This record gives sequence, structure tokens and C-alpha cells, in this order.
Amino acid sequence: MRILIVGGGYVGLYTALRLQRKLKPELGRGEVEIVVVSPDPYMTYQPFLPEAAAGSISPRHVVVPLRRVLADCRIVVGEAQTIDHSKRTVTLTTLATEETGGTEQLSYDELVLAPGSVSRTLPVPGLAEHGIGFKNVEEAIGLRNHVLEQLDIASSTRDPAIRDAALTFVFVGGGYAGVEALAELEDMARYASRYYHNVRREDMKWILVEATGRILPEVGEEMGRYTVTELRRRNIDVRLDTRLESCVDRIAVLSDGSRFPTRTVVWTAGVKPHPVLAATDLPLNARGRLRCTPYLTVDGVDHAWGAGDAAAVPDVSTDEPGKETAPNAQHAVRQAKTLGDNLARSLRGQPLQQYSHAYVGSVASLGLHKGVAHVYGRKLKGWPAWFMHRTYHLSRVPTFNRKARVLAEWTLAGLFKREIVSLGSLEHPRAEFELAAGGKPPQNPPGNPKGSS
Repeated sequence: MRILIVGGGYVGLYTALRLQRKLKPELGRGEVEIVVVSPDPYMTYQPFLPEAAAGSISPRHVVVPLRRVLADCRIVVGEAQTIDHSKRTVTLTTLATEETGGTEQLSYDELVLAPGSVSRTLPVPGLAEHGIGFKNVEEAIGLRNHVLEQLDIASSTRDPAIRDAALTFVFVGGGYAGVEALAELEDMARYASRYYHNVRREDMKWILVEATGRILPEVGEEMGRYTVTELRRRNIDVRLDTRLESCVDRIAVLSDGSRFPTRTVVWTAGVKPHPVLAATDLPLNARGRLRCTPYLTVDGVDHAWGAGDAAAVPDVSTDEPGKETAPNAQHAVRQAKTLGDNLARSLRGQPLQQYSHAYVGSVASLGLHKGVAHVYGRKLKGWPAWFMHRTYHLSRVPTFNRKARVLAEWTLAGLFKREIVSLGSLEHPRAEFELAAGGKPPQNPPGNPKGSS
């Protein structure tokens, strides 16, 4: 029997870990095979991306290698293009098929569909050319390099227009990703500015654009207002009830009429279900998410399971009719454990259990030694919230190996000064060789989302 897990994120990793333990006898006898299909050979622990961007954590410690952790599973690095559940087959593209331009098919007996979500973009003019997201480790480290590069540009030019654009940073989206990324990077850039003789912290403009009237809704209205006050106290321009209308020619035009020449537009305005869901014959809800039952089975379909961002799971912990669990990491990790247990029970003919978990609260970092939290009804801010943020996520990052490495890095960071080196050349490692070989590297390489030189 082959269990196919599509996705190597929270749900994919934790479900596979659970199945490895629950089905150990069957795996040992060769009766069951677990196959994990993921576009990357690692799982990204996304709550650590802001600290990775700020240099508090090494990028390699933000990711968990699937092959090392899932030793009893077969890992396929590729992407599912279509899924025909009626025939129990999935069409894949892998690194090998990209060489030939073809695809391959893989059959299965049980399907766990957990591809997660992708960034939700809007048709904003200029966004595709000049924007950058903040959803994976490559984007986080690329953004860190870019911000430091802008300080170098501002420090080395006498053109006030170029300098002003280089020192203006626009973040769109007031959720976790946008607020934490902006807060950590502003903290880092403010620290780095002391090493530039002609760049002061007051020269930089940090702008947060949010279309609704509040930010960080997960931590509650009171903590959201505190966050706005804290950010503005740091001279961060928070624009509520405002949208990004355009960023053509590197000029951010907002719905309130403001115009900011900028070389940095970070888009974190929400997510949407992975497009592979639309290429299946499984039932979806109006928002394009997989329609699931409280047992994490796909509604009305046998041998198909779903959880996480891609799944619409009824929230049985509340009496509110029609309410679904929020698409966040807290639910994804717990759903994965229930899904793994239920799948093992299903194979052994045992009764399934419903997923039920009351939301316990949220924590958010606002830079070094700053944060907000609303946990079990208690509201924290400042250093205590920051400490709780680190403690909680250290307890949740997978494997003892990663916990120890992250804790060691945090300890060393408290003893020594921050690193403020930009390694942007890593993004184009062949540029110097091409130049030495007689070629001419492009000034603005294709696919460079930052639009930097």
C-alpha cells in the first residue's frame, strides 16, 4: 500500500512523522510505503523567517531537511500538476522531467493533500516587476541582502533622488508576515546605520500599508493598537485603511494620494490556496479550499485526507455554525497529528477521532526585545511578549537538532554584535565567471524580484 503525501510543509512533515511512528511495524515488513512529494527537499519553519532576515538565525537553521527527518519515507522533489483521485494517480514534474520537458505519473492508495498556500497578489501595476514576497527562506535572505545593499547605495551617492528611493521601504500587509518582517528589518537597518558615516536612522522611511483599519488581528484589538503605537514611536509610518495602487517606475502610489519613490516593495497581503487544488477532482469550497470533515477526511470521498492552509476543516470546538479552523501553523501542526493517527486507524479498521482544538492565542515579534502576545486570555507586550515568542517557537520547531542550533545562535547573538554583511552576490554566483570568460553580466538579471542593480 502506498500513502502519498502532497506537500512538505507543516502538515506534510508532521503527518509523515506521525505515520512513521504509528505504522512502524507495517513499514518494517514492507506492507506500507510513504511517499512525500515536495517542491523543496526541506520544510521551512516560517515563524523564524523574520529573524533569519534580520540575521538573528542562520538560514540553514530555519529549514528542516526532509530526507534526514523522514528516514522511513521516500522523498520526491517535485510538484503535483494534476490529481485524478478516481484513478488514484498524480501527475508530477520533477527535476529530472524538467530536463526533458515531460511529466511522470505516480499511483497511490491513500492521498494526503497538503500543498499549503501561495501568496495572494492583486493586479497592481508594477508589482510583478518590483515587488518581493516574504513566504520562503530565499525571499527572506534576499530581502536582507537587498536592504543592506540599499544602505550601501545611499552611502555612496550624492544624488538625493537615488538616496531617498534607496532609503524608503514599503511593506504591504499588516498580518504576521508584514509586521514582523518590517519590525525585524527596521531594527537591523537602524543598528547597521551606525556603521555608515553618512546614513542616519532618521534618513530611512519605513512604511506599512494595510487595507483594513487594524493590524495583527490575531493578537486582539487592544494589542493591535499597541503595536501601531509602538511602530509609530519608532518613526515607522503606519497607513491603515490604505491600499497600494501602483509601483510603476519604482514609485509607490497609495490610495490616500501619497507617492513614495522606493526601490523596496514587500508584498505580504495574504495568501490563497495552492493552485494544484483546482487541478483535482476533489470537492472544494467557495474559497478554493479542500472541503473536509472534522475527521480530516475529504468530504464525501474515500481514501483522501486534507489539513492545513489548503483544507476547510469545521471547527467543532465552538458552537458557531459553519465556522472553520483558521489557516495557521497552530492548527496545521495539531491537525497533522490527528490526521496521521486517523489514517493509521483507518488502515487498521479502528474508529476515527474528530479534530478539536480551541485557539489558545498568538505571539508576534516586533524586533529585538520587543513583541506582543495574547495567550490564554493574558495580554503581554514588550520584553515578556518577545521572550514568550522565542520560547514558544523554540518549542515548536521540529527536531532537537534544530532546537539546539537555534538556541545556540540566540545565545551567541546576545554575546556578540550583529552581522551586517550583505551577500547579494550569492544570488548570481556565475556573474564574475561570465565576466572573466568574456561575457557581460546583466545589470538587472531576469527573475530578480527586488529590481536592484
